[in-house]
Order: sequence, then C-alpha cells, then structure tokens
Amino acid sequence: MKIIPVIMSGGSGTRLWPLSTPAQPKQFHALGTDHTMIQEAALRLSGGAFQAAIVICGTSHEFLAHTQLEAAGLPAQAIVLEPMARNTAAVAAVAAITGLSIDPDALLLMAPADHVISKPDVFRATVEAAAAMARSRIVTFGIRPTAPETGYGYIQRGEALDEGVFGISRFLEKPDLETAKAYVADGGYDWNAGIFLFSPQVMIEELKAYAPDVLKASEEAFASARVEGNTHHLNAAAFARSPSISIDYAVMEKTKRAAVAPCDIGWADVGGFSELWRLGAKDEAGNHIHGTGIPIDANNCLIHSASVPVSIIGLDEIMVIATASGILVAPLSRSQDVKLAAEAAKNLK
Repeated sequence: MKIIPVIMSGGSGTRLWPLSTPAQPKQFHALGTDHTMIQEAALRLSGGAFQAAIVICGTSHEFLAHTQLEAAGLPAQAIVLEPMARNTAAVAAVAAITGLSIDPDALLLMAPADHVISKPDVFRATVEAAAAMARSRIVTFGIRPTAPETGYGYIQRGEALDEGVFGISRFLEKPDLETAKAYVADGGYDWNAGIFLFSPQVMIEELKAYAPDVLKASEEAFASARVEGNTHHLNAAAFARSPSISIDYAVMEKTKRAAVAPCDIGWADVGGFSELWRLGAKDEAGNHIHGTGIPIDANNCLIHSASVPVSIIGLDEIMVIATASGILVAPLSRSQDVKLAAEAAKNLK
C-alpha cells in the first residue's frame, strides 16, 4: 500500500485576521501546538504507507511551504504552485495529474493544511482501512457529529459497501439549527470535512465525465508548467481557463463512485477565533492565552499576542489579538465577523 498525501494549502484564513494575513495565512502559523498547521498535517501523514507529500499552494507561499516542511524534516516531493485560486475541483485535478506522474500505483489522500486532528493514529488507521475501496471509488471521510453544528456541510450515509465504508445518499449544505438537530438525532449523517482518498485514474475519469473543462485546463497548465527542481509553476493562462468550482459540486454530488468513511478523529476546522479558544488550553477562569497575556478579573477570554504584553480587566468572553499586522478586539461570539475587518484592512492605504 502506497499513499501520497496531497496537502491543500490555498486557504486565506480571513476569519483569523490579523494573525492570518494574505502574506502568511493561518496554515503557516502554530495555533496551540509547537508546529505550524502545515507541519502538523505533514507529520500526521508520514511513515508507514505514507510517502512524501505533494503540496498545492499559491505562488506567493512557495517559500513558506518549502521552509516549514524542511524544518519539520518532511520535505515535499513536489510543490505545485497555483497562479490564482480555482477552488478544490482544480486542486483535485492537479493532484491527480501530479500523482499519476510520480507513481500511478499510489493512492492520493487530499487533505487541507489548516485542520486539527487530535487523534492522528485513528485517522491513519481509518485511511488505511479505506484504501481498498479507494481503488475504485473516491472516498471522503465523514466526521461523526458531536453537536448540531450549523457551520459545516453534512453527508447522509447510504448503503454499506465494506466495513466502515458506505455509499453516499446525498450531500447537504450548512443547515439551520433545527435541521442540524434532526441530522444528529438521526445518526446517519456526518460532517463533511473535505478530505478525500482516491486513485489518480479514478479521479481523472470522473473529472472527465462531470467536469471536463476543469480537467482540460489543469492538464494544459501542468503540461506547460515551468519546473524548477521539484516545484511546478502552473501555466497561468491555461489554469485561468478552469472554472472555479468545488470538487463536491463538480464531481462528488454527481458521481456514482463516491463513498464515505465515518470516523471520530478529533477533527476541527479552525475557521475562527472561537474555535481556537475552544480547542486551546485554559486557565482556571477559562482564559486561553498565547504569548504574554495578563487577564485580571476576566473569564472565558482569548488573548493572542505576538510580541507586546496584553492585559484585559473585568471582561468576559472577549478576544484580543495583537500582531504586527493589526489589533482586533471583539466578543468571541462575533468571531465569524472577523472577515469583515480583514476585508476592511485590505482597503487601508
């Protein structure tokens, strides 16, 4: 069994501004661990059946991806640079094409760089158990819900295909609270984590059937890429012709070769500061502090300071983020609105 991890590192992380910036988005930061998120992704997908990773990221992040993986002792075997974002269908196409050029017999595990998985051994075992099914199907990994979460899409399981692997009845958009409660009570729905295991041949066949424009543009961009060592600079003019569409919409919702492997792997998508607070170690008053924070009569707060000491007095459920790129102060309950500040910061002269 050979599995090549494909680390997707194209996210911008606007809901984690000013920590996450266009120059250094969240996957290149250490959030609650000693390693950055991209390093954590590479570490949990190394050894055993796992080969050196392929990294797909934006052109401006080549240096960060290269140096951070080198520092972790896990250099990528290929780095593919996107000249512009074209969503996950194009990423899947480029991953399949790259994987096919490296080892046609290896499976590809396409996973975001910015997720938290606190049970990596369970995740690895789940991936390896699904490998046989991934020879003929595109397997996605559904996260068993722990709460009626409205911030995630859901997957409804279908018929059992193999031990621990099911067909997919349907993909569902982010629900309202009452619908999410019904999904959790039903027990046959999982969160859609956007992690996929497949053979490159199967992915290419399904893209050819359901998203031929994406595949054609990706093939042309890869074939005419500028190659320096193990780095592929995709041809910008060709890649720009790819429609910007997710792999779920382009393929997974249409193909008859999809499957889901439900799992409990301690998964979290750190999409905002409230999630960072929830996952982080806390003091006796429920405060999570990174850097130098001085909470006085404060409860359930998040302080993240890159350099200067930050003190809060008499506050509850507040976040204070201080970096060289800016300072953010807001209730933790407004963490999803941080992207508004990130957008406004782009317009500053």
